[in-house]
Amino acid sequence: MARGLNRRAVLAALPLSALSAKAFAAAPGLTLSGKYVQGGYVVGRTTPRAMIDVDGKVLTTASANGWFFVGFDRDAPPTSVLTVTTPEGSALHQATIAPGDFDIQRINGLPPEQVSPTDPVLLQRLLAEGARKQAGFASLADLEGFRDGFILPVTGARRSARFGGQRILNGEPKRPHFGVDLATPVGTPVRSPAPGLVAFAETGLHFEGGLVLIDHGQGLITAYLHLSKILAPTGTYLKQGQVFAQTGKEGRATGPHLCWRMKWRDRNLDPSLLVGAGPFRG
Repeated sequence: MARGLNRRAVLAALPLSALSAKAFAAAPGLTLSGKYVQGGYVVGRTTPRAMIDVDGKVLTTASANGWFFVGFDRDAPPTSVLTVTTPEGSALHQATIAPGDFDIQRINGLPPEQVSPTDPVLLQRLLAEGARKQAGFASLADLEGFRDGFILPVTGARRSARFGGQRILNGEPKRPHFGVDLATPVGTPVRSPAPGLVAFAETGLHFEGGLVLIDHGQGLITAYLHLSKILAPTGTYLKQGQVFAQTGKEGRATGPHLCWRMKWRDRNLDPSLLVGAGPFRG
């Protein structure tokens, strides 16, 4: 029978920092390393196939080697509680999440249908595209690609927009920008920043143009928008650094660039926070 939560021992062993932290919990054995900030993440290791509860909801299961990933949304609340449950017992980790530093981005001169579509035919097209993209984001490959850490997907690029900025398009407030924009000439090779499986690859999308989604394991998905050419179809396994596409200015874009995004279980993360963070060995 599983033991009850050893909360006093666990919490006493886990002094928290607002940003990077590495902490150790007692039973059932838990190692955490990450960046505790809105848009950030934690990589953990525990008992293989342990259940990972985040804020009262089971969101993932540790891999066969005990690795797991948890992301903190761009609008994450000030605290987040992780509970790891195994046949031996449970461990609880309460994290303090620092607020993000987000810009306000104003973009003018976009075609009206790229800002607030009204054409019924286009709206039907967007619904169909959305369903296909959602299927890609729902990919759950049993991988640990995130353990290697991440490299930038393009070299020599200028960061033209940071993650999380509030966007005002043609004077109309819109959802925050959930990507990192890397300005680079059309045709620049795009490399997989970490090992993973291509979960979606399609050109000609209304907003994204060419779009590729890569599943790095544990539900961690990276997205690459505005591509001019895709070189790896859905189902392709990519090694870190392997070229799979070329940059462009397709879809809703005012110039050539790569929009690089990251999601975990519908939470929007800042992919730049993982660059240079690995490898995770535990």
